[in-house]
Amino acid sequence: MRDQPHLDWPFFDEGHGVFAAELDGWAREHVAHLHGPDVDAACRELVRRLGNGGWLRHAVGGAHGEQEVIDTRAICLARETLAYHNGLADFAFAMQGLGSGAISLQGTPQQQERYLGRVARGEAIAAFALSEPEAGSDVANLQCAAHVEGDHAVLNGEKTWISNGGIADFYVVFCRTGEAPGPRGISAFIVDADTPGFEIAERIEVIAPHPLATLRFRNCKVPLSQRIGAAGEGFKVAMRTLDVFRTSVAAAALGFARRALDEALQRATTRRMFNQTLADFQLTQAKLAQMATTIDSAALLVYRAAWMRDQGRTVTKEAAMAKMAATEGAQQVIDAAVQMFGGQGVKSGEMVEQLYREIRSLRIYEGATEVQQLIIARQLLKEMQA
Repeated sequence: MRDQPHLDWPFFDEGHGVFAAELDGWAREHVAHLHGPDVDAACRELVRRLGNGGWLRHAVGGAHGEQEVIDTRAICLARETLAYHNGLADFAFAMQGLGSGAISLQGTPQQQERYLGRVARGEAIAAFALSEPEAGSDVANLQCAAHVEGDHAVLNGEKTWISNGGIADFYVVFCRTGEAPGPRGISAFIVDADTPGFEIAERIEVIAPHPLATLRFRNCKVPLSQRIGAAGEGFKVAMRTLDVFRTSVAAAALGFARRALDEALQRATTRRMFNQTLADFQLTQAKLAQMATTIDSAALLVYRAAWMRDQGRTVTKEAAMAKMAATEGAQQVIDAAVQMFGGQGVKSGEMVEQLYREIRSLRIYEGATEVQQLIIARQLLKEMQA
């Protein structure tokens, strides 16, 4: 069992430590070594195992979740733990939560009954379809549109960079419905994967293999009963969902960074050079000290944000700080670990090489670092003016 002294911090309840320790032991046995060339199949298997293990109940709210209200700290601990052992396992867990998050937060009882139980059991794979070719960080600029015909909404347009695209059983899709200009004219719909008029336009390959795709809607008719929230409330639904899971991206970065530090420590204490170990060099010791300090600094921000949200407080600025510090810091820690491994560090299949590929996208998705900087600055200015 890994030593995790940060679980003694006052951000956590006693149950959080038990949860993290149990998941760590389970992950070591059930997912740490699950890889393979077929990423879709591996992801489906990970969802199945996480569901069978009962862990996906922590990713959903309502009657089908572990708690009525999603526990942000548990989500973060789960992602940190899973990322430490297997990046794709973290992805599988996170996307079940993000993909169904809008239903957990604002779905009708009928929607929750239809989808959340299957998500929690690992029987249905969820996806969150927000980004578009011309609307990534600028969410209010969505072009995918829907208009009402009788008791249906008819969707037309594209979504891209959609995680679980191609393997999901349903997608929460955000479309422009025109009730008002900008963000006030967006609605959210649940679209089942077998809905006529919906197709996978393209599968997207990335440096750390994950299921990703571009989605296309051509006169795709969805019952209005599949709308989440009222017409024009989609932007609020999306932001509420991201508020829960943005901090967890930072937690995943922590998991990657902690694994990199452990790999670096093992390497430094066993690699012999010039009649001593790599760890005997002061340059190595300085680098290890910087890596550890970067991780703990980020962890304090991550779990402050998670704790604040679980207290019902607004965490716009704090979540942005956590994501920026954790992802940028993890990139530095992992790069240092690769450097410590020398040529072995860039050998395909080495753990630090895998971590190097895994961390890069976290600095972009769910709000790039530059977007987090804008959020933080705007909140500071708003607070000053108030």
